[in-house]
Amino acid sequence: MKLMNFISNLAMPFVILVVIIYGVFQKNKIFDDFLEGAKEGLEIVLSIFPTLVGLFVAIGALRSSGILNIIINFMLPILNIINFPTEVMPLAILRPISGSSSIAIATDIMKNYGVDSSLGIIASTIMGSTETTLYTIAIYTSCVKIKKTRFVLAAALIADFVGIVTSVVICRILT
Repeated sequence: MKLMNFISNLAMPFVILVVIIYGVFQKNKIFDDFLEGAKEGLEIVLSIFPTLVGLFVAIGALRSSGILNIIINFMLPILNIINFPTEVMPLAILRPISGSSSIAIATDIMKNYGVDSSLGIIASTIMGSTETTLYTIAIYTSCVKIKKTRFVLAAALIADFVGIVTSVVICRILT
């Protein structure tokens, strides 16, 4: 275990050193290239900032309005029929929207029910098999100026739905 920690701690400095050595052998102006990359990174951050602000405001409104509980209560009869755990429904709803919210919900599930519990395993599997779809689409498409995302959004949300349902089914079978 100590060997793995040692290797982990050296990984990033080693990669940086390899890049610098490669740049020196290629006779590149390494620091100028670094500054140019930092400048491009800052331009990207500034271009996607309005999208991020809009997403964060929408997520905050969704969480504080209580609409999440209304949606879950509306779906409760269906969830009971298909034996879907209602405790992971907030995670299933917010995972495609917000990574930080879904991490908070998954952490809460694990704190309340245990990491090795059926719900903890389902929450972990959902986190690993889905993506923060709306965030990812908003960021990537705004960076490259794509406006028509209708089919991308539908395909990604279907993939998230399949990932969530599959996570529950597989975890129910295996636990």
